[in-house]
Amino acid sequence: MTAPRWSRVLIKLSGEAFAGDAGFGIDGEVVSSIAAEVVEAKRRFDVDVAVVVGGGNIWRGMTGEGAGMDRAQADYMGMLATIINGLALQETLERLGQPTRVQTAIQMAQVAEPYIRRKAIRHLEKGRVVIFVGGTGNPFMTTDTTAALRAVEIDADVILMGKNGTDGVYTADPRIDDTAQLLDRVSYIDVLNRGLKVMDSTAISLCMDNELPICVFDLLGRNLEAILSGHHVGTLVS
Repeated sequence: MTAPRWSRVLIKLSGEAFAGDAGFGIDGEVVSSIAAEVVEAKRRFDVDVAVVVGGGNIWRGMTGEGAGMDRAQADYMGMLATIINGLALQETLERLGQPTRVQTAIQMAQVAEPYIRRKAIRHLEKGRVVIFVGGTGNPFMTTDTTAALRAVEIDADVILMGKNGTDGVYTADPRIDDTAQLLDRVSYIDVLNRGLKVMDSTAISLCMDNELPICVFDLLGRNLEAILSGHHVGTLVS
């Protein structure tokens, strides 16, 4: 195995990434592509891989709030959506021969382990991919915050933010502003002050306080191996 740039990584996958071009639901081909890239990275590199998944392809708490639902109740529904995505990724990874564990912040003993920090680290040390679902278990917290929190807890070296069709952080939205420029590197403070769309402010602040870098890259561009090899891909927030 090759020594990677970072020996323990946490990959943040948005729920939209699971939906592919459809924009909702789970696209089996997309999930298979993501899983295959993780498996190949585990095969080539001596790296521990954890994953945090979102649930926006199925349900967003803010969507429910906009429809008049209680925000806390709507957020709990969103947490359940992340569990569906996590189980889909687990099944695909294990079909490819990669041992995987799903740990949930919401008690659901029939389908996933409860989140226990020391147990998660032990799974990683044994070569298993650990998928964190159920958010933090608390409403009003995004899965970005979950990714930052879990990454700090398991002593990850970096958060790899896999975006769907976006190859990094731009000075503006490139879909509506032709002058938008891709940033190679950007500081945490600049992300907060300029309102750059990387993670929510709570997650960025947590990463800044713990000096945890964030690499933003195109998830579907098969860039994971290049990143672990040490090539500069996307945008590095540090």
